[in-house]
Amino acid sequence: MLDSLQLRCLLMGILFFTLPALALDRNALMDDANLLLLPRERALPNIELIDQDGQPFNTQSLHDRWHILFFGFTACPDICPTTLSDMRRVLGQLPSEVRERLQLVLVTADPARDTPEHLKTYLSYYRAGFIGLTGEMEQLQRLSKALGLPFIPAVATHGDYSVAHSANLALIAPDGSLRGHIRAPFKLDALPDALTRVVTSSD
Repeated sequence: MLDSLQLRCLLMGILFFTLPALALDRNALMDDANLLLLPRERALPNIELIDQDGQPFNTQSLHDRWHILFFGFTACPDICPTTLSDMRRVLGQLPSEVRERLQLVLVTADPARDTPEHLKTYLSYYRAGFIGLTGEMEQLQRLSKALGLPFIPAVATHGDYSVAHSANLALIAPDGSLRGHIRAPFKLDALPDALTRVVTSSD
């Protein structure tokens, strides 16, 4: 039988060899797929928004599935349509059992123009089951800060204007906590495998 000192030494040895392996996994995800996993999950504040069907959407709505959130706007000329097309491709390459556990969400940074109806029409072009969210600017900025995805609200909200926003994506776990970010530029060939590893690691 091992005495207490021997047992402690054995456990320390296991931790010594295990922790670097876990760190290497996190580093590999970053190197291979630009997917940054946080060392510790972060709780999100309660947010009250509206989805593309005009239904209430809050932080609790992010539970029970993995979610990928990003900020953008439907009049965006390049980053947003490219991101939606890229993510449709990535999600389409996932095993069906993993795809069913992931939901992409576009959160508008332009609520003046992006009504629920407009978001629904815009997202329907991609035919991928994406969700759109809009709401009060204060709520949107609160979520933006919590996710680490900044945007700069437009000063003028009439005519032809643009909105500066982050191109990164936030990864939300089924418990509703922020777990990491998918950083631009996206490594599309590596993302399907990386997302599969992250999603199935929670089983």
